[in-house]
Amino acid sequence: MKKIGVISDTHLNASCAILERIASEHFFDVDLIIHAGDMVSLGVLDAFIPLRKEIVAVCGNMDDPGVRQTYPVTRTVTIEDVTIGITHGWGSPHGIRQRILSSFSGIDALIYGHTHQAFSGRERGVFFFNPGSPTDLRFTSNRTIGIIQVNGNMIEGAIVIV
Repeated sequence: MKKIGVISDTHLNASCAILERIASEHFFDVDLIIHAGDMVSLGVLDAFIPLRKEIVAVCGNMDDPGVRQTYPVTRTVTIEDVTIGITHGWGSPHGIRQRILSSFSGIDALIYGHTHQAFSGRERGVFFFNPGSPTDLRFTSNRTIGIIQVNGNMIEGAIVIV
């Protein structure tokens, strides 16, 4: 079984106390950390360096050139027997899952961000997961991150209010 810490839409220029708390309280025992874009600056990831965990990330629409040069817009990873697409997303929150799904083929799950609205569920045979935002409350009433568990070909996710 693999445990994955998922975060998106941090919208910060550097690490901060909120991210350091997320690292120490929620991501300390994960096998992998996924950032689904809009970190804004690479310094955001510094909060997770002490954990010595692999970090997989994509860039989002608000990311600076350093992030855009370091991370792709989309990527695919396989964890145990689950193929996961990762992208930030774009456009209106309405219809976003259908839009982003069209960027991938042959995936079992899709991690995304952009809307700041946490979501965990299945549609059209694909597990969709958006961790929301741990720092921004413009589009939701809770600051959130996510934890995903993969066991063989099974995947499930939990939204965590931080």
